[in-house]
Amino acid sequence: MANRIVLNETSYHGKGAIKEIVTETKARGFKKAFVCTDPDLLKFNVSTKVIDLLDEANLAYEVYSDIKANPTIANVKAGVEAYKNSGADYIIAIGGGSSIDTAKAVGIIIANPDFEDVVSLEGVAGTTNKAVPIFAVPTTAGTAAEVTINYVITDENKDRKMVCVDPKDIPVVAFVDPDMMASMPKGLTAATGMDALTHAIEGYITPGAWEMSDMFHIKAIEIIANSLEAACNNEEAGREGMALGQYIAGMGFSNVGLGIVHSMAHPLGALYDTPHGVANAIILPTVMEYNAEYTGEKYRDIAKAMGVEGTENMTPEEYRKAAVDAVKGLSERVGIPADLKDIVKEEDLDFLSESAFADACCPGNPRPTSVAEIKELYKSLI
Repeated sequence: MANRIVLNETSYHGKGAIKEIVTETKARGFKKAFVCTDPDLLKFNVSTKVIDLLDEANLAYEVYSDIKANPTIANVKAGVEAYKNSGADYIIAIGGGSSIDTAKAVGIIIANPDFEDVVSLEGVAGTTNKAVPIFAVPTTAGTAAEVTINYVITDENKDRKMVCVDPKDIPVVAFVDPDMMASMPKGLTAATGMDALTHAIEGYITPGAWEMSDMFHIKAIEIIANSLEAACNNEEAGREGMALGQYIAGMGFSNVGLGIVHSMAHPLGALYDTPHGVANAIILPTVMEYNAEYTGEKYRDIAKAMGVEGTENMTPEEYRKAAVDAVKGLSERVGIPADLKDIVKEEDLDFLSESAFADACCPGNPRPTSVAEIKELYKSLI
């Protein structure tokens, strides 16, 4: 079977990358932008960095900001109606995964109205048309939503997250500007950074991985391990490193899938509104231990990329432990909680475990699993 890679048509990287929004808008002949962002980014003048560029260039736009941290079906439906009424012909998504995921769903539904119920987009939807053109401007260094073919929408009626996979939703242009991430507080920087590390590690060990995706993931692990602490201290080099590292991780995992770290994190976000990066960071070392014997020598590569020395002389048991310990150590240093005791309620374990097993990321885990085994993993963390 042929291996497929889907990436943006164009991407801009580095300080000042957002200035190219004007260039791309004019070159593509777009007339009016539907600016999809969240209320906090407007409140703290992050989104205005882009809006000011549009004003200076006399480019028309309309802002939509009715988006929750874990965007819901209602957010998407409201966005679809707002887009229809706006007269826009393209979308500028500014934010983390929430804003960009909402933009993807809106863009897909506008081009494929048969999916306006939103629910039918879950999994691999049979859409026929490309989404409305999307320009993606990430403000967090973690989700890589600007380069992936995935998006996640919460079904509030069922307390579950729907993972949607569609190559037709990928933004046509990504503008990865570390200056857009400079206002992230330390806690959010840590959480989104650990999300990016989870993407890279899960993508590296999933059965669908191959040479090209491996190249992306190992480099991403190395950059993130070297940059995250500095980014949490708001150092410029750290911000620049994380902006690049999380994007490279997205280039990989978007095309080969993830595993049960994400499967277990998604229900926590849906049920408790737990920040996705925090959930991933807490779960990652435990699942790495669970998967260790099903990953060949890949943990040796992970340990080395995390900065562990002497991996070439280690036994499988030693380099597997070294990889897990390196991840635990980084997580601790950036202030991530060690367990789920303050998050998970024991009476919810059955629901969480069943939801995780049914999650679209579950089949990508290197070790075959079950509802019962996932429940034991949750229990070990509370």
